[in-house]
Amino acid sequence: MQLKHLRTLLSPQDGAAKVTCMAWSQNNAKFAVCTVDRVVLLYDEHGERRDKFSTKPADMKYGRKSYMVKGMAFSPDSTKIAIGQTDNIIYVYKIGEDWGDKKVICNKFIQTSAVTCLQWPAEYIIVFGLAEGKVRLANTKTNKSSTIYGTDSYVVSLTTNCSGKGILSGHADGTIVRYFFDDEGSGESQGKLVNHPCPPYALAWATTSIVAAGCDRRIVAYGKEGQVLQTFDYSRDPQEREFTTAAASPGGQSVVLGSYDRLRVLNWSPRKSIWEEAKPKEIANLYTITALAWKRDGSRLCAGTLCGGVEQFDCCLRRSIYKNKFELTYVGPSQVIVKNLSSGTRVVLKSHYGYEVEEVKILGKERYLVAHTSDTLLLGDLNTNRLSEVAWQGSGGNEKYFFENENVCMIFNAGELTLVEYGSNDTLGSVRTEFMNPHLISVRINERRQRGMEDNKKLAYLVDIKTIAIVDLIGGYNIGTISHESRVDWLELNETGHKLLFRDRKLRLHLYDIESCSKTMILNFCSYVQWVPGSDVLVAQNRSNLCVWYNIEAPERVTISSIRGDVAGLERGGGKTEVMVTEGVTTVAYTLDEGLIEFGTAIDDGNYSRATAFLETLEMTPETEAMWKTLSKLALEARQLHIAERCFSALGHVAKARFLHETNEIADQVSREYGGEGTDFYQVRARLAMLEKNYKLAEMIFLEQNAVEEAMDMYQELHRWDECIAVAEAKGHPALEKLRRGYYQWLMDTQQEERAGELQESQGDGLAAISLYLKAGLPAKAARLVLTREELLANTELVEHITAALIKGELYERAGDLFEKIRNPQRALECYCKGNAFMKAIELARLAFPVEVVRLEEAWGDYLVQQKQLDAAINHYIEARCSIKAIEAALGARQWKKAIYILDLQDRNTASKYYPRVAQHYASLQEYEIAEELYTKGDRTKDAIDMYTQAGRWEQAHKLAMKCMRPEDVSVLYITQAQEMEKQGKYREAERLYVTVEEPDLAITMFKKHKLYDDMIRLVGKHHPDLLSDTHLHLGKELEAEGRLQEAEYHYLEAQEWKATVNMYCSSGLWEDAYRVAKAHGGANAHKHVACLWAKSLGGEAAVRLLNKLGLLEAAIDHAADNCSFEFAFELSRLALKHKTPEIHLRYAMYLEDEGKFEEAEAEFIRAGKPKEAVLMFVHNQDWEAAQRVAEAHNPDSVAEVLVGQAREALEEKDFQKAEGLLLRAQKPGLALNYYKEAGLWSDALRICKEYVPGQLEALQEEYEREATKKGGRGVEGLVEQARQWEQSGEYSRAVDCYLKVWDSGSSSLVEKCWMKAAELSIKFLPPQRSLEVVRAVGPQLVGIGKHSAAAELYLNLDLVKEAIDAFIEGEEWNKAKRVAKELDPRYEDYVDQHYKEFLKNQGKVDSLVGVDVVAALDLYVEQGQWDKCIETATKQNYKILHKYVALYATHLIREGGFAQALALYVQHGAPANPQNFNIYKRIFTDMVNCPGTNSAEAYHSWADLRDVLFNLCENLVKSSEANSPAHEEFETMLLIAHYYATRSAAQSIKQLETVAARLSVSLLRHTQLLPADKAFYEAGIAAKVVGWENMAFIFLNRFLDLTDAIEEGTLDALDHSDFQDTDIPFEVPLPAKQHVPEAQREEVRDWVLTVSMDQRLEQVLPRDERGVYEASLVAASTGVRALPCLITGYPILRNKIEFKRPGKAANKDNWNKFLMAIKTSHSPVCQDVLKFISQWCGGLPSTSFSFQ
Repeated sequence: MQLKHLRTLLSPQDGAAKVTCMAWSQNNAKFAVCTVDRVVLLYDEHGERRDKFSTKPADMKYGRKSYMVKGMAFSPDSTKIAIGQTDNIIYVYKIGEDWGDKKVICNKFIQTSAVTCLQWPAEYIIVFGLAEGKVRLANTKTNKSSTIYGTDSYVVSLTTNCSGKGILSGHADGTIVRYFFDDEGSGESQGKLVNHPCPPYALAWATTSIVAAGCDRRIVAYGKEGQVLQTFDYSRDPQEREFTTAAASPGGQSVVLGSYDRLRVLNWSPRKSIWEEAKPKEIANLYTITALAWKRDGSRLCAGTLCGGVEQFDCCLRRSIYKNKFELTYVGPSQVIVKNLSSGTRVVLKSHYGYEVEEVKILGKERYLVAHTSDTLLLGDLNTNRLSEVAWQGSGGNEKYFFENENVCMIFNAGELTLVEYGSNDTLGSVRTEFMNPHLISVRINERRQRGMEDNKKLAYLVDIKTIAIVDLIGGYNIGTISHESRVDWLELNETGHKLLFRDRKLRLHLYDIESCSKTMILNFCSYVQWVPGSDVLVAQNRSNLCVWYNIEAPERVTISSIRGDVAGLERGGGKTEVMVTEGVTTVAYTLDEGLIEFGTAIDDGNYSRATAFLETLEMTPETEAMWKTLSKLALEARQLHIAERCFSALGHVAKARFLHETNEIADQVSREYGGEGTDFYQVRARLAMLEKNYKLAEMIFLEQNAVEEAMDMYQELHRWDECIAVAEAKGHPALEKLRRGYYQWLMDTQQEERAGELQESQGDGLAAISLYLKAGLPAKAARLVLTREELLANTELVEHITAALIKGELYERAGDLFEKIRNPQRALECYCKGNAFMKAIELARLAFPVEVVRLEEAWGDYLVQQKQLDAAINHYIEARCSIKAIEAALGARQWKKAIYILDLQDRNTASKYYPRVAQHYASLQEYEIAEELYTKGDRTKDAIDMYTQAGRWEQAHKLAMKCMRPEDVSVLYITQAQEMEKQGKYREAERLYVTVEEPDLAITMFKKHKLYDDMIRLVGKHHPDLLSDTHLHLGKELEAEGRLQEAEYHYLEAQEWKATVNMYCSSGLWEDAYRVAKAHGGANAHKHVACLWAKSLGGEAAVRLLNKLGLLEAAIDHAADNCSFEFAFELSRLALKHKTPEIHLRYAMYLEDEGKFEEAEAEFIRAGKPKEAVLMFVHNQDWEAAQRVAEAHNPDSVAEVLVGQAREALEEKDFQKAEGLLLRAQKPGLALNYYKEAGLWSDALRICKEYVPGQLEALQEEYEREATKKGGRGVEGLVEQARQWEQSGEYSRAVDCYLKVWDSGSSSLVEKCWMKAAELSIKFLPPQRSLEVVRAVGPQLVGIGKHSAAAELYLNLDLVKEAIDAFIEGEEWNKAKRVAKELDPRYEDYVDQHYKEFLKNQGKVDSLVGVDVVAALDLYVEQGQWDKCIETATKQNYKILHKYVALYATHLIREGGFAQALALYVQHGAPANPQNFNIYKRIFTDMVNCPGTNSAEAYHSWADLRDVLFNLCENLVKSSEANSPAHEEFETMLLIAHYYATRSAAQSIKQLETVAARLSVSLLRHTQLLPADKAFYEAGIAAKVVGWENMAFIFLNRFLDLTDAIEEGTLDALDHSDFQDTDIPFEVPLPAKQHVPEAQREEVRDWVLTVSMDQRLEQVLPRDERGVYEASLVAASTGVRALPCLITGYPILRNKIEFKRPGKAANKDNWNKFLMAIKTSHSPVCQDVLKFISQWCGGLPSTSFSFQ
């Protein structure tokens, strides 16, 4: 982010007049500045000053200047300002929403000290800091203030986080404290967070960290838990002064800090996760920045200065213009301000999660914002300023957005529709759909509020083209699914989301009621449909009709009017609704009945009076009638009875209207008499229940009020006598009998004999009841009554009378019951049979006539068969043993399994004729196996075979046939069948039959006969794959002969005979097909060949045209030439490609050459313009004459080549003379030279060179010399000889060169002599420079062959002292080297010594090196790992050197795990107080205390060594500069611990000192910050357990188990310290890296602790002493007094103290005497050693008669 100065809002003054505080309002519209004169200036967002007001003191008596304003903040609604003053008060001023509104103090909060800073983070909550260190909260609603937290230090700064849910306060002592009202799930801690090095006057809370700065000129960024993340140090910058104030951007990703003349900017980099410093804003003469305020949208920063100036800066990362209509200002990575350039309106787009906004688009008629971050999607409505941020994983920008709905954005992505409601940060819903057309999706979000419904959010969409789903978006569940029979092309919910309209492709309009799930087709041929806005009125067009549904609840009621054009749209406004219809070129408006539309709206709004008023203005039509009905129903539900009465009157429901009129009169009277709602009166409620026909509810209401008479009257009026009598009975009414009589009389009068009979029956008068039943023609009821009463059964006449009536009425079963009851079984059985009551008949027969049972069962079966209940009849026939009938019934009832069961029980003859019928059924079900079994049982195997054959299951048919037929019969059968199939044209079936009997050849013959070649090929491929290719070829030839070339082609190609195909087409003149086949199947050049043949067949221009068309002209020419069709090639090139002619001549020439026709070839080469090729042809054939002739005639340049060729031939024949002559004629002396060299004729070569190329003579000479050298001895001797000749002739320089050329000859003495000779000659005869070069060249060569002395002498001849010394060093002649250095150049003495040391080192001759360089020798010992030698040698040197190598050896041993040897080293050599050794001592100590197996008497000497080394170290520290340092104190503690351990080991060796050992183990617990805690507690617990201190053992071992669990978990956070409160056992101890106690011992401890805790016999408390504290604790918690520890046990000494000479050293007398006594009795040497150490350590022992002897 960058700062750009915009303007000065307030000009600075000449002197100090600082701006004390500033604030921006939450709505970004107001900016307040408070000056030193305590006046608040108010500016608008453009920086224009609009208002001001003065603040007032707490008490006027101290004057207007008695205070300063230290804090100022706007309320969240921007209508109030809080002012914090140093005169201990906060005022809240109401400033109003408009400029110039009166300023009123609406709250004041008096405090106990000065207010130093102030924030207003949330509604009603002001947070402020006081000079006394408290941070308090003032509640503007309750007008009370309370303390949030208190400190003892002045509050210097106060800031909030971005959300305002947390506060930070900075204090004068550098403390920074954090407090959350709501931590928003972050889990961050509260309380003291940081101790800043200076008062953090500049304090800012950014998104990721806290930035603090102050007078130390350092900016520190702290993490969320107070750890330092970054520091920006300007303390060494002379230009920088203290930081006075800081502000974080509203997005929390930038921080600005003010100092002197400068604003420093820090920007958070999300990618690097660090703060990066931007270029500071430096303004000369600005002076100290005293206040900073950042506009809430992040676009402006204001800075107030010491001189009273206010400067405004623009803050932005970047700006861009979008489509020349919007300005996008990125004020931070996650915040963008979108400004409409035409209207000036601004919207702040911000990622609440701090993600970087990547791209901003303005879509949907430039009204909607869409922006992406890495993890979220930002959406917004610019008109309403509603913004949303939802989680969104990037999908590569493939989303499609639809903004048709003003409340919700629809996003399609990868088949998923996501809905986001503007202003909500959660997705409203997400569904899978492939249909992205907005006409196929309808969303309704709270568009019309309804009674009793808070939120109403519905979505309708297409699941597939015929299925609509409706979803409740609040609950996220499906509330309806519509499956339609044809494709849906439009759908729309009404505004309340209760109805859905949809249209299908057949232009049928359907209405779906969501609550009742009912679908109604309401219109055909619908071309336009729309809901009227703000209502449930529907408008649609059907051909030339305009259809309007004013009441959608009655879809059959539709208002239809004719129109001429097409509906274009709806317009509603100004109290009317119009349908716009396009009629030709004009648009005509058809006005709808606004009253009817308004009625619907009024109903939805619950305003029934208004609805009534609307309806009264309308004439009665079917639509109006439907509305009156709707209104009546709703008015009754709402208890608006007058309106309901009016509705029923309008509908002509006189009775209901009159009833309601009477009800209303009752309600009005009650209302007048008692007040309140008359509708709650019981009579009114009961009458309404009656109106709804809910008489039970009405009765309940009456009886609740004890209005029994009224309830009875209601029932009487309704002639509901039973209910009336029931009420009278229940209430014991006196008129009960009268009522019953009246009821009976009424029944008789109205001829209700049955009801009267029931009444008499209920009253117990049976005879009267029977008489009435018979009179009413109900003999069954009379019979029922008689059967229940024994006394009536005795009346024979009555019974006869009843049975006669029953038989007359054909109620035979009842008559039978009655006869059975009066013990007349014969008549009873007859009646039962007549009445077909066979069950009762059989039950009776079993008792009375057993013989009849079988007949009755058969009769029952026959009756059931008549009744078509065949399945029921089966069992009865079985009972009657009528098997045939049972089988027939089972078959008739299609009870096949039962039929099989019955058949299986019959004899074979009976069953065999039925089995095939059952089998046919199973065959029809394709259950062939069962069918086969049944056919077999019925001896109809042939039918089974036919079944399988018809089903195409040849294998089963074959298998069955094979079982029951001979194979040849089967074959004959199948082949006959197959031939039959073949005749019927069922070739596939025939094939399967042939194949089944393994006669595939017959099938192949069949297919061939019928020319079904594909099937033929298939079978050949399957049964004779080896003949497949031949078959294809044979078929191809046959088809070709028949002229079926296309089919022949297929078969040829299948046989991979493409050439045959091509030949076929070529011979038929079908060149195109031949070309096609060749191109597709014939490799790279086949098609070219065919094209050539085709062209050749055409000839002339036609051929050229064809080849051009195929794009193969050039290729054809090449192909013709390749195939030796030169005439055709010449013809084509002549007609079309003349430039190809030479090439064809050339190829023709090459062809002729190959054929041996050289003369014709020569002519063609020359025609092709390639005479050189002709020359080469003749050269190749060694026809030199012809070659010469052609060359001279046509290509003079190649004459030389001919000559050279001849010369080469002469050379091969060793005719050098002739070859030389030819080459010189060809002007090629160089070649002659080369040939002579190759032949080794150097003299001829030198002669030619001298005569013809003298310039190369010298080089040739050198080459000759090189060759001589290469030839070894023979060549070298030549060189030596040559050199001697040069020397004799005085050519010393050449002689030297010649000698130097003598190289590796196999004789080093010769080489040495030559080199020495060269050096000698150069020194004697050549200039000094040259001689120096020679010696420098020769010297190293001599050294190389081991002649070091010779080389050194040469060097000394020319005073090259260093080179001579190097030669001696190389030859390891150290004495000579030293002598030369000493005598000739003493400067090189050290040089020689240094090399000598290196030599000794490299040779490992350490013993020799000791005499030369001790330290180097020691280092070498270290390198070689000879530590003992090293230490032994170092011992002879000084103390410092010794301890350097002792430390190195100790470090090495520790690394190898040998801390005990390291300890022994220091025991032997002492422990110096070198700070660099401290880590070694500590490591030895740590390894020792961590080592297992040291808790024993045997470990004494190890502990004693450690103790003695540490004692030695501490003694040395006392004398050093490290005395009394923290390190010294730490080593003293370690010494004490080592002493305890050593003493413990000593005590463990003597039984009587067991308790001493245990106490020492307990005492060691106070040092667990240096010891492994688990091991210490284990040892202390076990020791306590051994000596019987079970309480202590339990607590220590319990603690040990907690520690082992903590080690497993890796944290000590879960430890409970309650057992160790008020002890000196530390809580904060290092977590051991590993378990120090083996698993087995841990399990033992766990078992013991568990056992003890189950017993509950122990108290879980540590033992206490007379101080009232834990007995082993040195410090008394109550007094803070620290006791001295006993030298013997480590326990505190409370009395009987024995003091030693050294201060601070003492022992408990009892313990001391016990220890001495143990020594006397046991003569333990280890205990004596302990006593001896105590004597050394404590400056002697107290007076005693004990001696060490």
